Amino acid sequence: MGKRERPLLPDTIAPSWLVVQLLGTAAVVVVLLTARESSAWIWTAYGVCGACWLGFVAASPRFPRVATVLLAVASVAPSIALGWAEDSSAIVLAVVTVSRFATLTEPSVAAILGVVGLDASLAAVTGLVAGASEPLVFGNVGVLLVLMLLGLNRRQYEVQAAQAAALLEQTKLAQSEHARAAALDERTRIAREIHDVLAHSLGALGIHLEVAEALLAEKSDVDGALGRVRLSRRLAADGLAEARDAVAALRSDVPSLAEALRQLANAHHAGVSYEVSGEQRPLPSAQVVSLVGVAREALTNAAKHASGRPVSLRLIFTPSEVRLRVWNELGDVVRSEETGGFGLTGMRERLALAGGTLTAGPDGGRWTVEAVVRA
Repeated sequence: MGKRERPLLPDTIAPSWLVVQLLGTAAVVVVLLTARESSAWIWTAYGVCGACWLGFVAASPRFPRVATVLLAVASVAPSIALGWAEDSSAIVLAVVTVSRFATLTEPSVAAILGVVGLDASLAAVTGLVAGASEPLVFGNVGVLLVLMLLGLNRRQYEVQAAQAAALLEQTKLAQSEHARAAALDERTRIAREIHDVLAHSLGALGIHLEVAEALLAEKSDVDGALGRVRLSRRLAADGLAEARDAVAALRSDVPSLAEALRQLANAHHAGVSYEVSGEQRPLPSAQVVSLVGVAREALTNAAKHASGRPVSLRLIFTPSEVRLRVWNELGDVVRSEETGGFGLTGMRERLALAGGTLTAGPDGGRWTVEAVVRA
């Protein structure tokens, strides 16, 4: 399909209120130039109406209250002259001023009803006093009342449009603040995770290197020092992996939980059976990172204390929660804090921040680690 052509003219040339002001001013000027009246006081009423209308036009952008008062006076002046006017100039001026006054949003509806009611009363009284025919008098009154109703209808539309615009602006502001708060909360969480990873890994790494140095310098224990160096290397690798997970969460490229666990199981040096059950769904990055960390810690534990024995990893999705379970046959005595990365205690604290719980211990001849998050 070809590109749509842009319209030659904009949808709106000027605001509706400005068009009404210009048309109203043109009507007032034409009436004052073409009126044929012999009474000086009627000309005075016309002059007051014209002057107040021009004052209203000039004051409305910056002084809406003053403009409202001027327009009310402008509507009263021709209403007084309706009964004695020799041509239609008075009713034209009344139509212009009353119809515009009824659309204003500055005065209340009660004020509009009061001013237009005064105009209609003056039109009726002066018409009857001047001896005008009843159809003409009540016709003028009816015209003013109909114009008031039409103006109030237009006013209601403008008020609703202004309220809708204000509500939309408030909604956008609230959404912006919510998004900003969510972003700050997520960045704070990731910063805390990176800090915890680096603090724990580097701290443990430093301790093991100090021990290795002492074994070499004081006891010349090469084998012991070599074991500490190897443990330090594993600590560094685990800390780097956890730091990468946290950075990935910050960059919003965290894989799905099931895929991340599959990659972890495939990368493990021993055979790991992996199973996913239930209907999969996306999880917050905090929960994904925490559960992957728990799985890594459990697999590391299994490799250290039950090397070469089968390890099972199962991810279970239920309507209210997600459950991760890792178990292996009991090997050596497992001491949960002598593991790489955070250790199970650190994992438990980390998972709690993501709204989850962690349990670990022997269960029917197996060592079982289970993490549960609400989702």
